[in-house]
Amino acid sequence: MANPGSLNNTAAGFDAVSGQLGSGPRGAKPKRALSPRNIMLYGSLIFFAIYYLVPLYVMIVTSLKGMPEVRLGNIFSPPVEITFEPWVKAWATACTGLNCDGLSRGFWNSVRITVPSTLISILIASVNGYALANWRFKGAELFFTILIIGAFIPYQVMIYPIVIVLREMGIYGTLTGLVLVHTIFGMPILTLLFRNYFTSLPEELFKAARIDGAGFWQIYLRIMLPMSLPIFVVAMILQITGIWNDFLFGVVFTRPEYYPMTVQLNNIVNSVQGVKEYNVNMAATLLTGAVPLIVYFISGRLFVRGIAAGAVKG
Repeated sequence: MANPGSLNNTAAGFDAVSGQLGSGPRGAKPKRALSPRNIMLYGSLIFFAIYYLVPLYVMIVTSLKGMPEVRLGNIFSPPVEITFEPWVKAWATACTGLNCDGLSRGFWNSVRITVPSTLISILIASVNGYALANWRFKGAELFFTILIIGAFIPYQVMIYPIVIVLREMGIYGTLTGLVLVHTIFGMPILTLLFRNYFTSLPEELFKAARIDGAGFWQIYLRIMLPMSLPIFVVAMILQITGIWNDFLFGVVFTRPEYYPMTVQLNNIVNSVQGVKEYNVNMAATLLTGAVPLIVYFISGRLFVRGIAAGAVKG
């Protein structure tokens, strides 16, 4: 036979539950799919996406048209007959001043500039950031402050002094001089990124390694380096994009035979010889921007992770 006391308790529990149910559902109120906030948010995203994608669409369709079709004037219409001749001409035979070898020479010059500049600057900056984050040497804060100031000095202010320095070193107008310039100018911001990233890592790892007798390079190579793939990807994308897209340093610090791809592109687009071939200009622009885009699309997820981790601590 059931205990009357337990039945009374059960009834009271049901009354309590019914009382709660009667008061209405709990939790956050469901958001409407077409709320003003969502309309504003997604409307803005769609607008800016169209704003940036329409010029890209125009460039692609124009580069696939022949000049008779381009002269018809409808820049938004897809090509009636697709042709890759403008791409071939932009790469191999378009005239850039006195030379008519297209962008091919500028492409290889850009590769020879970008690869060593990126590798050297990232390696040095990673060691600098690691030392500033974990090895508190005398004057570290002053050194870090100087680097921060250097990151915000306008490049144009430094051009003439650098020209004089490179001339005295005997490397003005060479690829070596331009690699040195890109390496130096990339150092401050990369050091800041690496320093912030290494500061965000657990300090206990560094202390445990020190207790076990590990030194400066052992900790860097065996502990810090394997954990730093995201920030290395961030640094790589920033350097490749900045160096590959650079025009000012390329035109100032090199000679015509060493011009990078961006300078060659400028010479093709602004050429005053012959007929203006807009399809070739569009193809040359797409070829020039292809490398940074490919690098970003391949490693974009790591870029977001690394830039977020590098901004955790100042």
